[in-house]
Amino acid sequence: MTPDRRERALVRPHVVTGGRAHPTRNTFDLVTLVSVVKDQLAGLSPEKRRAMQLCSGGALSVAEAAAHLGLPVSVTKVLLSDLVDSGHLAVTSESPARGGPDLKLLKDVLDGLRALV
Repeated sequence: MTPDRRERALVRPHVVTGGRAHPTRNTFDLVTLVSVVKDQLAGLSPEKRRAMQLCSGGALSVAEAAAHLGLPVSVTKVLLSDLVDSGHLAVTSESPARGGPDLKLLKDVLDGLRALV
C-alpha cells in the first residue's frame, strides 16, 4: 500500500461527511461545475479546504473534484453541497435554454467515425 493510499484510509468517508449519505441539495450530477465564490478557508475541514483549493483555479466538475480528492463521488457531492450552502462555492449547470447539442456537428462526427471503420 502506498503512503498516499494509507493516509487516505485513515479517515472513513462517513467521518468526512459527518455521517450524512446525501447532499443537502439535489443539484449535483457528474458534470455539474462548481467554482469559488468566497475565498475563505478558515474554519473548514481539511477535505473542504482541499476542495476549495482545487476549485480556485476555475470551474471544476463534480467528477473531476472527486478524482482529485480521491473520494467517492457521493462523498464529494456532500462536501460540495456543504460548501455551496455556506456560500463558498457556486454551482453552474448547463442551462436547458441553451438548447441541445448541435445536431449537424454530431452527424459530422458520426460520419467521420464511420469513415474510419
